Amino acid sequence: MSRVALVTGGSRGIGAAISNALKDAGYSVAATYAGNDEKAAAFTAETGIKTYKWDVGDYDACTAGIAQVEADLGPVEVLVNNAGITRDAPFHKMSREQWQQVMDTNLNGIFNMTHPLWPGMRERKFGRVINISSINGQKGQFAQANYSAAKAGDIGFTKALAQEGARAGITVNAICPGYINTEMMSTIPEKVMNEVILPQIPVGRLGEAEEIARGVVFLAADDAGFVNGSTMTINGAQYLT
Repeated sequence: MSRVALVTGGSRGIGAAISNALKDAGYSVAATYAGNDEKAAAFTAETGIKTYKWDVGDYDACTAGIAQVEADLGPVEVLVNNAGITRDAPFHKMSREQWQQVMDTNLNGIFNMTHPLWPGMRERKFGRVINISSINGQKGQFAQANYSAAKAGDIGFTKALAQEGARAGITVNAICPGYINTEMMSTIPEKVMNEVILPQIPVGRLGEAEEIARGVVFLAADDAGFVNGSTMTINGAQYLT
């Protein structure tokens, strides 16, 4: 029987690529989404991957949603914490709401999703938790004090929890994507892309969502049991740690 993988924010962008790659690798995949019913339905129709709607910033919603996924597919053994939002603003203009919304989804969300699954992973002596952080959680970014802080927190969470899960056969790792060719990036003016963003990336191009997904498939594998507490940097050599 195939292992069950749950991908938050798994019906669009990087999350969709991750969901598809895990399915192609033989996992039974469930994908969560927060708001766009039409795109989630289209994703399920195209891929056959079932989608579930809840807010990862709501602990009770996560607990109920996970219970439904496990009733439908079986115990979740691979969790990919991919869901994330941006609410960018220079700090002197950033509202408390912009700060809190990003923290609730990008940082609290990985607690809300991982915590209910942790006891089952410990009991079964197997688990894979993969947290999608960001290059901006490593280096910071102007007008993203909220996002950078949350994504840096994801890395700290990864390193701490890896030590707790290790003897129970659970690995916890992070991936930090750089600039990836997604719908969000397509809104950037061509001049800014060519003169500001691409010159920062030594390989001279944006990354592809599938390149992040391949990293997830590697970390999720049974054979990756000795890779634990790591931060996989996938950014075209833009920022080296």
